[in-house]
Amino acid sequence: MNEESPKTEHKLLDPDEMFAALVAKITGSGHQMDLERIRAAYEMAKSAHEGQKRRDGSPYVTHCVAAADISVDMGLDEDSIVAALLHDVIEDTALTHDDIAKKFGTPVADIVEGVTKLTRVQYTSKEDEQMENLRKMLMAMAKDIRVILIKIADRTHNMRTMAYQSPEKQRTKSLETMEIYAPIAHRLGMQRAKWELEDLSLQYLDPQGYREITQYLNDRMPTLEAFMSTVEEKIQTRLAAEKIDASIFCRIKHVYSIYRKMYAQKLDMEGIFDLCAFRVIVDTIPDCYNVLGIIHDMFKPVPGRFKDYISTPKPNMYQSLHTTVIGTEGIPFEVQIRTWDMHHTAEYGIAAHWKYKMGGGSGVVREGDEEKFAWVRRLLESQQESDAQDFFHDLKIDMFADEVFVFSPKGDVINLPVGATPIDFAYSIHSDVGNHMVGAKVNGRIVTFDYVLQNGDIVEIRTSKSAPGPSRDWLTIVKSGSARTKIKQWYKKERREENIVRGREMVEEELRHNGLSLEEVSEEVVMGDTLKRLSYATEDDMFAAVGYGGVTAVRVANRLRDQLKSVNAEKKSVLDKVNAAAERRDERAKKEVKAIHGILVQGLDNCLVKFSRCCTPVPGDDIIGFITRGQGVSIHRKDCRNYAQRSHEPENEGRWIHVAWAREILDTYVTTISIYSKDRSGLVMDIAGVLNSLNAKVRTLSAREIGGMAMTVVGLEVKNLEELRGIMNRLSAIRGVAEVKRNGGSKE
Repeated sequence: MNEESPKTEHKLLDPDEMFAALVAKITGSGHQMDLERIRAAYEMAKSAHEGQKRRDGSPYVTHCVAAADISVDMGLDEDSIVAALLHDVIEDTALTHDDIAKKFGTPVADIVEGVTKLTRVQYTSKEDEQMENLRKMLMAMAKDIRVILIKIADRTHNMRTMAYQSPEKQRTKSLETMEIYAPIAHRLGMQRAKWELEDLSLQYLDPQGYREITQYLNDRMPTLEAFMSTVEEKIQTRLAAEKIDASIFCRIKHVYSIYRKMYAQKLDMEGIFDLCAFRVIVDTIPDCYNVLGIIHDMFKPVPGRFKDYISTPKPNMYQSLHTTVIGTEGIPFEVQIRTWDMHHTAEYGIAAHWKYKMGGGSGVVREGDEEKFAWVRRLLESQQESDAQDFFHDLKIDMFADEVFVFSPKGDVINLPVGATPIDFAYSIHSDVGNHMVGAKVNGRIVTFDYVLQNGDIVEIRTSKSAPGPSRDWLTIVKSGSARTKIKQWYKKERREENIVRGREMVEEELRHNGLSLEEVSEEVVMGDTLKRLSYATEDDMFAAVGYGGVTAVRVANRLRDQLKSVNAEKKSVLDKVNAAAERRDERAKKEVKAIHGILVQGLDNCLVKFSRCCTPVPGDDIIGFITRGQGVSIHRKDCRNYAQRSHEPENEGRWIHVAWAREILDTYVTTISIYSKDRSGLVMDIAGVLNSLNAKVRTLSAREIGGMAMTVVGLEVKNLEELRGIMNRLSAIRGVAEVKRNGGSKE
């Protein structure tokens, strides 16, 4: 997460001033915290990040203070504020988990380590890596929910300062935020964080759409504000007359909410009417329903737009009454009615557990909260054997999709993803109910298995012990990932032989589409490597997994095809090398040329040979010779930029000649490499230490700063390319090093 770059011309942030404001905010919140402990965390972070800069040129620790400030707004506990201040030190500095644990305790160190692991989640990464990273995130959430809360604070500040990043990174990070972090904030009930993350992401994902909506709202703001003021006054006056103590807030819907509605309903801005929303907060639940009656008496309700999330809370603990009404001006608007406790949960979600229940306990899940976090563990358990593509697909449905609420015949409320069917309902009750399902009734009527459930439906599942089990067609009907996983598990357990045959046929069919047969890829080096990469012990295990849907036939066929190509390419490379070696032996037999400085020059003997300074070749490089005027033959690498630029010039025709390295070389050769890294103290000492440990012969070493980065140029004596690559690999492992490259190449 640490990004360094040149300073831009603007007022740089002062971390000490920011920390003073943070302390003032904590003091004003009324929560009792050890401010000296928090200050010690700040000082540790400030010292550890010394010399590191953000993209805008401000000291990097300002980001840590900002993340802590957002954590205070969330109402998190003292350990969380300490962890937020330190959240980057394990990743970006020399401090370790043990260092933090000794100073601030193991819980804080565990949170920091958890946040560090989450920084490696990349939406654009390969599917397997992405799946594992998302699973790590869910496991971290299940262990201590504060990990993801601090990560959301970290991501919120990064999105607020995204203007300083490159356009490519702006889009990548915004897409990752929209696909992962905003939905997680929603699932945790953190509506305020969700709205901000969505709006900030939209600025970079569709800047024109964002500008059009904000401009439209700005143009209409005087009219909207006058309308909201009038409606607010009417409601306040009526509730006062009814002797109901209420607080009323009004707002314009956030930009992404409007954008999504325009996209989903294919509307332009003139087609969006309910831009305004009112929130009425009262003291008790009976007052909520009283206010609802009054609102419906004052304004005409829109049919089908009333939702009772008090009697049927959302899975993220959200509770409110929602209704849409039409004012006297003919303008529709939404009214949300809730108690103060419901409001706190709606604004801060999971974080409300710390904001309004502080004092005593560590802030980790407490008694009575277990079920509120159970969905994380259920999601983990149901996805343990999923293919990467299926896992991410199911994750988005189970965790991020809108819900539909239905009832069992006993009146139990079951929430399912929108589009769910009776099959999803059956498996949400129990695996056995789904596996033995033979029919379903909704609201007393028999329905088909693919019937789409609606809010308020009463669902009854008919089962039979003699049922043959789930049909494979159900996999294309169900919407919830948990139902899909349970169906696959049944087929994995009950139909192994059938799955092997079916899976083999499916893979053979996919291979035929690629112009291959199963026999062509059955060689051990092809099939064995593919099994290892896909984590299967035998071919039958893999075919069985394809048969029950644990992995797609397309994925298996593609892996086999790619591995076959790799093996064939390697065989061809070996054959080419053997043939080339034979040709070289023939050439040497025809004319034995004496090597000069380890170089054989075609058609010349005892000529002057020198190595070009522009690309400094060493044994192992592909080389070419250039006949100079009066200075013999100059040796260049074939990827030398001078060779690339001058090889086709007419005046040099006939002057580029074939040269080769001798079979036995005893000399050493000077070459030059450049090391690009983050600029930090001790960097040159680390580089020198690595070179010393390798007994490398250093001719020159110089370092300078370029655009916020450090470039260190090293002149070395090496025996061959293999030794040089070994040195470069070790240098690449130094903390903060971004790239190690040779000088003089044409691709620089």
